[in-house]
Amino acid sequence: MADKWRFPIDRRIAIVAAMGWSTIVIFVAGVVNFALNRAVFDSGHPLLARLPRASRKLGQRASLVTEFAVLFFALLLSVNGWPGFVWAYLAYSLFNGVAAWLILGGKI
Repeated sequence: MADKWRFPIDRRIAIVAAMGWSTIVIFVAGVVNFALNRAVFDSGHPLLARLPRASRKLGQRASLVTEFAVLFFALLLSVNGWPGFVWAYLAYSLFNGVAAWLILGGKI
């Protein structure tokens, strides 16, 4: 059977088509999550200030790695036929936003 793709560039069209609105929404929410993470760690909140410097650095790195892993797998699921996963990631982002608001707003 002949290859249905005439030119190699035609294969990229299928990949780009899979990256629909859900992938874009997850990516933008991921960027916001990283910004919130950075803002919380740079805020100098008393809860974080009590930690030893080494624990803060390790916690910040672990937090960034975890955030990247969640974003990576959310994007992977979205592109591979689970566009509804955008709602789960948006809920996760909403919880992150509320937690950041509580910490940055001095409510906690």
